[in-house]
Amino acid sequence: MSRRNDGYTIVVLLVAASILVIGLLVAVPVWKTQLQREAEDELIFRGLQYVEAIRRYQTKNPGQFPSSIEELVKKRYLRRPFSDPMTKNGKWDIIVQQDRLARGGSRTPSANLSQLLLVPQDSLASLPNPRILGVVSPSTEKSIRLYNDADTYDKWLFYYGQDAKSKPEIARFGQTEK
Repeated sequence: MSRRNDGYTIVVLLVAASILVIGLLVAVPVWKTQLQREAEDELIFRGLQYVEAIRRYQTKNPGQFPSSIEELVKKRYLRRPFSDPMTKNGKWDIIVQQDRLARGGSRTPSANLSQLLLVPQDSLASLPNPRILGVVSPSTEKSIRLYNDADTYDKWLFYYGQDAKSKPEIARFGQTEK
């Protein structure tokens, strides 16, 4: 009689394990989507923290912009350097004013915010006089939500003076102009 019960126990355990596996197959994508939504919320929060820090810097120093993230932290416009939640290394691309060529070949910052230069955070020190306007994630992953009509994180721009209605021309550091 106990052999017969042992057979039923194995069947019940197999059914329970199958139900558990099916439940996990349903729960994992939902859990992954929820984590991505939370990371997107954090990306927006952190990006806007940089915009606010640059706005306060520019308000106290009219006509000037920070030349590094460390300057924002050191002068207490930003509590700490926030990492990019969409990348493993946490490094941002920094949005700087695009320099224009002046007469005589010298470069001067453009007052026009329709042309922006994206510089990897590690390459910012190689620019002669960067004027930081904001940050953007270098991640090309597709987003769940749209932010300013953009559906990939590398197009979610967070910069001081941004106008959601007009899209700037973007140049990437190191790309040759066509």
